Amino acid sequence: MEAPESLRDPEEFRRFVETYSDRVFRLVASILGPWRDADAEEVVQEVFLRAWQRFGQFRGESSIGTWLYRIAWTQALNRKRTARLRLPHLPLETLAESPSKEEEMTSVIARREVAAAVEELPDLYRSVLLLHYWMGCGVAEIGELLPAPEGTVKSYLSRARDRLRSILEKGGRR
Repeated sequence: MEAPESLRDPEEFRRFVETYSDRVFRLVASILGPWRDADAEEVVQEVFLRAWQRFGQFRGESSIGTWLYRIAWTQALNRKRTARLRLPHLPLETLAESPSKEEEMTSVIARREVAAAVEELPDLYRSVLLLHYWMGCGVAEIGELLPAPEGTVKSYLSRARDRLRSILEKGGRR
């Protein structure tokens, strides 16, 4: 989609949101992580509000999508930084007290360990991993969202997997 003449026109803005909302959600969700869909939806709304407010600042040096994804990236990182302060943390002992079977418990613990290890990754690597494995985005789509060439995205994925493996091995989680 080319930059509309004015996002102030309600019909143009509606089309703009319809065109980009799915991809913006994917990018935001990849930064915030799994099980944070409600936060991701709020951030997406904030992103489109900011785009509407700041459309006059769009200089056309990049595509409108790239400009919007940059707003989304920034908003999601800001939410992630503040969300850590608001989220309750469940101690491992609480999980152990639950009446679940030992196998289920092992699975829950393993998922939590992997999720914790993913959280230790730098934002870029975490986003690339989550976009690819959790949200099913292909390399080309990730390249468009970030924006980065496909070869760079493949490199990011490889480095992210290596770092994740290293984190899991250091923590004795693997």
